[in-house]
Order: sequence, then C-alpha cells, then structure tokens
Amino acid sequence: MISAMLSILLIPFLAAMFLAINMGGSGTSPSFSAAYGANIIRKDLIPGLFGLFVFCGAIFAGKKVVLTISKDVLPGEAMTLVLTTIILLSVSISLLIANLLGVTQSTSQSTVFALIGPGFYFNILKGEKLLFEIIPIWFILPIIAFCITLFLGRFLYVNKKLLNFINFKQISQNRFLKGVVILAACYVAFAIGSNNVANAAGPIASMVLKELSISGNESSFLLIMILSTLLVAPCFGIGSSIFGDKLVQTTGKEIIEFGPLGATLISVVTASLLLLASVTRGIPTSLVQLNTGAIIGLGIAKIGWKEIVVGTAFKKILAIWIIAPFIAFILSIVLTVIADYVGLLQ
Repeated sequence: MISAMLSILLIPFLAAMFLAINMGGSGTSPSFSAAYGANIIRKDLIPGLFGLFVFCGAIFAGKKVVLTISKDVLPGEAMTLVLTTIILLSVSISLLIANLLGVTQSTSQSTVFALIGPGFYFNILKGEKLLFEIIPIWFILPIIAFCITLFLGRFLYVNKKLLNFINFKQISQNRFLKGVVILAACYVAFAIGSNNVANAAGPIASMVLKELSISGNESSFLLIMILSTLLVAPCFGIGSSIFGDKLVQTTGKEIIEFGPLGATLISVVTASLLLLASVTRGIPTSLVQLNTGAIIGLGIAKIGWKEIVVGTAFKKILAIWIIAPFIAFILSIVLTVIADYVGLLQ
C-alpha cells in the first residue's frame, strides 16, 4: 500500500524536478548575466555557485512564498495528485519554450497563471491576494528597479568628474572588486531561492498533505515544505548547467555590456527588491523582470533609449514575457478539462 502510494507520488515529484531544472535555466540569467556581461566570471563556474545559493535562499527565506503558492491562489485541499502534476507540467513546458528560445522568463508569473487555469474552471480561485497584492507588485517592482538604476546610472555617466576618477579597466582587474561583484551575483541567487523555489515546492507540499492525509498544522506543513525544498532546490543547478549558457549570453551580452560597478548595482537592486517581496508579504514575483528592468535602466543611462529598444534583444524578451505565462494558463486549463472529462479528477 505504502509502496504503491509512493510510486504514484513520484509522478508529481518528477514534474516538480523538471520544473526546477527549467527554473534553474531561466534564473541563471538574472543572477549572473551582469557579472558575466562585465567579463568578471567564467561560465563554467556559474552553475555551482548558482545552485548553492538558491538552495540557501529557499531554506532560510522561502517559507512565506511557499505558503502563498500552496494556499493563497487555490485552496490547499484542491491540490490533488493529478491537478498538481498538470500545474507543474504546464509551467515547465512554457518555461522550456522560453529557455529554448534563449529568453529568460518569469517562473512566478507562469506558475500563478497555471494555478489560475484550474481555479477558473472549478470556480475556486482565491482572488483577494492575487488581485490586490501579487499582480500590482508584478508591475510596480520592475518599474522601481528601472527608476533606481536609471537615476543612479545617469548620475554616474553624466558626472564626468566621477567617471574620470574611477578607472573601470583597473576595477575589472582588481581581485577584491571582482569578488564583490561575484558576491552580489550570489546574493541574487539567494533571492531567487527565497522566491522561485516555492513555484515547485508549494504545490508539492500541499499535495503531500492532502494525499497522505497529514494534519495541516504549521509544524507538519513546515516539515513537508523543507523536504520538498531539499528535493527541488538542487535541480536549479542542473538547469543552470543545461540552459544557462545561452540565457546569460542573451541578457548579459546582447542588451548591453557593463563595467563591474554597473554589474554590482544591478545585482544589489534587483535582489533587494525580490527579498523584500519574499520575506515581508510572501509575494511570488519576477526577478527576471526586475533584473532586466534594472539592466535597461542602466543601459539607457549609458547609451540612450533608442539604442536599447531598437538595437538589442529587448523586443524579443518583451514578447516572450507576455506569451509564456499565457501558454502556462492555456495548457493548465486544457489539461484540467481533459483530466476532468476522463474522470481523473474525481
């Protein structure tokens, strides 16, 4: 009996691991593209550092986001084995498409849209936090990141005395300052762990509580959440190894090349905003969009609006941002309808 149950539970766990691999590919870019674009770190060192700090962020700062994903969009009792698998696969496929196109995508937005599909179909969507916290923050935080780096970038690039004082070539050759930039990239990976691991661990935690009829008290949920995180988080490093190369090339090199100062600025601004959303309100949000907003803000300060919007990968990135979450939504609702029709959800 126990063996049969574990065999059945293996399916959604494999789907969660597949999602984590895709998230690892997508998340590599916002964490290390700035450092890579500034020619500070070798590509072969990125997956190991990324995976380690994602794991730490998930364990130490990811609890509130897991609670949001598992309970605040759909009721926890709705997360059956089949529905959990559908949601995780829908997100995975949408992210896989974006990864193969070499464009970073918001795992959080794709996950929330995948949850919305079954919520609409069964009329069980919990819309209060979604409408009044999650969606507004999706728009507000990238704008804040853009404004901060645009303001600071213009101060740096317009202030010729400061630029003359700072020798960017010498900074890039300074081991201590290189280390600071790499630590900033690791800080971003930690922030990703605090937020994005929940996209896979949250549905899994709710499903395990339901399928094994475990009491939903805080201590039980915390234990299941930690076990789910221990399984899911290491897969981010695997995804970074598979997809990270192309994605850091797109964001780090195709948009604009930065000096070490710019790379550090981008990393600290985006990670701080994401951690703020994670530890205060548990909002699943997009570090990809925070990071790219910050990169565009600094790029505009350096070379201008026209060169960024017309002459870079900006249009391609924007298009995939819009398309991928809706792919997750359509897949989840279509698969839910099919599963309900053949009786798998009863």
